[in-house]
Order: sequence, then C-alpha cells, then structure tokens
Amino acid sequence: MKDSLTIKKIPCLDLKGQHEQIKNEIFEAFEKVYANTAFSGGPFVEEFENSFAKYCGTKYAVGVNNGTSALHLAMLALKIGVGDEVIVPANTFIATAWGVSYTGATPVFVDCDPLTWEIDVTKIEEKITPKTKAIIGVHLYGMPFDIDAIKAICTKYNLFLLEDAAQAQGARYKGVNVGGFGEMACFSFYPGKNLGACGEAGGIVTNNEFYNKHLHSLRNHGSTVRYYHDEIGYNMRMGGLEGASLSVKLKYLEDWNGRRRTIANRYQNEITNTKIKMQLQPDWADSIFHLFVVTVEDREHFINYLNTQNIFPGLHYPVPCHLQKAYAYLGYKAGDLPNAEYLANHCVSLPMYAELGDDEVRCVIDAINNF
Repeated sequence: MKDSLTIKKIPCLDLKGQHEQIKNEIFEAFEKVYANTAFSGGPFVEEFENSFAKYCGTKYAVGVNNGTSALHLAMLALKIGVGDEVIVPANTFIATAWGVSYTGATPVFVDCDPLTWEIDVTKIEEKITPKTKAIIGVHLYGMPFDIDAIKAICTKYNLFLLEDAAQAQGARYKGVNVGGFGEMACFSFYPGKNLGACGEAGGIVTNNEFYNKHLHSLRNHGSTVRYYHDEIGYNMRMGGLEGASLSVKLKYLEDWNGRRRTIANRYQNEITNTKIKMQLQPDWADSIFHLFVVTVEDREHFINYLNTQNIFPGLHYPVPCHLQKAYAYLGYKAGDLPNAEYLANHCVSLPMYAELGDDEVRCVIDAINNF
C-alpha cells in the first residue's frame, strides 16, 4: 500500500467534482431564473415538478423548501394530528420523526432488522394500537424497505403508508422506482443527496389528486386564491434557483447512481476483512447507495486508523431516534430497541460519491483490508 502521505485526502462526500462538471449548465439555468425574477415557486419549480413526477412514475410532484417540510406536510395532508400514533423506524435521520411530532401526533419507534437495518417488519404489528394511523417506511441509505410486506400490514389494519425516500432518488423496488407505492413519498434534495439542489429543497410525490391539491395549498399559506386562506398554512415553497438546479441535475441522476452502484459493488466484493459487516441487499432492492454504511466493533480505532491513511469516513447515525433527548418524554431506555442501538454504536459511512475515482476506491479497499 502507498505511503499515506502520497495519497490525497478522501472524504466521505465531496460535491466539488459534481458541480465543476455541470457549472456552465447550472449558471445558464440561474441566468434564466434571474431574467424572469422567478425566485419563489414559479415556472422553474413547475418544470422540475413535472419532470420529477415522470421520473418517479407518479402523477404529481410538489416542490417544497426541504425534506423535513415534505414529511410535515404529508402528515397534515393525511389529517394526522393530536392523539394519533405513527409507526417510525428507530434507525433513521430524526426528520422522519419530526414530521409526525410537528402535527402533535406521537412517533412509535420500531427496531430495525439485524441484517438489512431497515424497519423490522416482524416487530410492527405488536406496536399497532387503536391510535395508529400510518406507517412510515424509510428507504435507508438509498435501499428500499420491504414495501409489499408493510403494505400488507397497512391493508390489514387500514393504515396509511408513507415512503420516506429522502435518500432514495432513483432506487428501485422489484424493478420499479420508489415513490408511488404508498399514499405519498417524501424526498429531500439537500445538497449532499444523490439528487441535491444548489440550496435547500424537498418534494412530495403522489398519485392522489386530492393530496396534490391540498399539498399545494398547505405549502402556500393555506391558499389557492391569493389573500384568501382556507386553513392554517405554511410558507414552504421551493425556490426558483433550487428548482432550476434540480432540473439540470435530474438529467445526470441515472449515470451518477450507476457510478455509485459500481463503487458499492467493488466495496462489497473486494473488502474481505471479516471485521467489517455490510448491509444485506435483498434481491428485490436496487439501492442507489446514497450512503455505504458498514459496522465494526472498535469504531473509534477503525476511524482513527483510516484517518492515518488520509481517508475520512462519516457517521450516520450515532444516536437512534428513540434515545434522542428530544424524545425522552416518550420513556424509551437503552436496550429497548437493541438492533438500532447496536448499529448506532458501530456504524461507519465509507466514502461514497459518483466522482470517487477508481484509484481512490482502491485506496479505501486496501486500507480496510489492512485494518
């Protein structure tokens, strides 16, 4: 292996390469937004909404200001509120639970499967009560959850299904792009996502015309006619610059996702160190590898070692939702959801982005195999 001093730093994520490739296209798109002064909502957001709905295979897409707002508005559109409960995986970014809490409803956390790290389907029914209104499944790290299994539970108990697809733009379940399997699917277009805006943005896709109209109203102060407000609404529109940048990037998404899959395939096949455990990828899941997460027993030692090799991994997520201080009032304690807790204590995110070069991938693999 090369001396670490001769290897350039390899971060967990580096957006510079992507944006250098498409800089001229992005700036040309921004010039059009500027010329039309269409900075809040408007035609450039609508153009992206139409393109993204088509990409997801849904009838409608609603652009909003970020992925957290998407989850919040989706809960409101489902009329979930005070006194209701929503099933949420404990192993996810906290925003999944925020969408529930913002409405006054209660998130009910379920442990993750020890192999796929997705919500454990076998643990869901024991958490369902007469107050349960919905299940949020998370396409974790870009890998679809077992949609059919959870849809069967939703049908059995007459529950809504919401896809949290914040990390999964272009992921496929049994060959079909995620987004159209439940009542709605919520996406984040945070800059670091596989499809990330030049700024903050999010979106909701649905096949339901009523939800589509309601979401448009909710994001715009509860208004369909200017200055007439039918309900308590929110200022959660997507910006024109963000919409324009997403339209440019959407054209490249399949290629970028393909490169991520190639890198992931190398990690899966060439990392042979038995100290490293990886997320199981079921046959029905075609992940886009927003993150490539592994577990290792001595995480601190592993990270420090990689740093000496000029490799700088990340952590997603070191505290499971049910043990966050913000949810202490729910009464969860350590040991309640052991699989999620193990993952939180042992997870490490390896470098993963489409611009990662073959030599850099080889450096990561060699370093890990020599650990």
